[in-house]
Amino acid sequence: MPVRGKALLEYWLDVVGTLSPIDVVVNFHHHAEAVEKFLKRPAFKTWVNGVFEEKLLGTAGTLRVNNQALRGETILVAHADNYCECDFTNFLQYHWVSRPKDCPMTMMTFTASDPTTCGIVQLDQRGVVTALFEKSKTPPGTLANGAVYLLEREVLDWVCQRPRVTDFSTQVLPRFVGRIATWFNQNTHIDIGSEETLHQAQLISSRKVNIPIEKMDEWSKEFASHPIHKLIQSAMKVNKNT
Repeated sequence: MPVRGKALLEYWLDVVGTLSPIDVVVNFHHHAEAVEKFLKRPAFKTWVNGVFEEKLLGTAGTLRVNNQALRGETILVAHADNYCECDFTNFLQYHWVSRPKDCPMTMMTFTASDPTTCGIVQLDQRGVVTALFEKSKTPPGTLANGAVYLLEREVLDWVCQRPRVTDFSTQVLPRFVGRIATWFNQNTHIDIGSEETLHQAQLISSRKVNIPIEKMDEWSKEFASHPIHKLIQSAMKVNKNT
């Protein structure tokens, strides 16, 4: 999925690349050949490891299977179907320096335009999660879980000790209620889960992508010719006219 002509996954890898991580793992399942080809590009092939899941394992299952590759003290987990603009350096600094020390996890939060489609959280005075409401029809607010987390080894160890745990939102997060710090993203955060939100991302993105064709690699040239771009442009024109 493109935002302003650039693949959504590429935005995430560009951000993570600036953080100098030890290891990066991208799990994939749907459109596996396309994702694998994307990850073999020169910009990523030396530091990003692609892992194909023949059967989807859930976020917790993916963490458990890749436990050995995730050797760092702090682990960044991001659902890459979100379009996110934020100060990641500040996010990291909050987790490392300012979060309550009894919290082995920091969750990125944002204000949801439609809270019925998100996981809504309630916090105490310290900004620690006290309650979770996963896609409730009557959510108690608009502060939403951004599905971007910083985890300490304690969380991964807990997951590894429980092979039946697969879903992060419904099985892992409830176990750590009262011990999940939060960091609020004041900028842009959109779940690209529908045509409407994909179009919305084009409108509010502050990033502009204009790479001269002579500097494009083969994947970029092929991607630039994909019909998805014309479909988005057509939809944008319709929305503008209506």
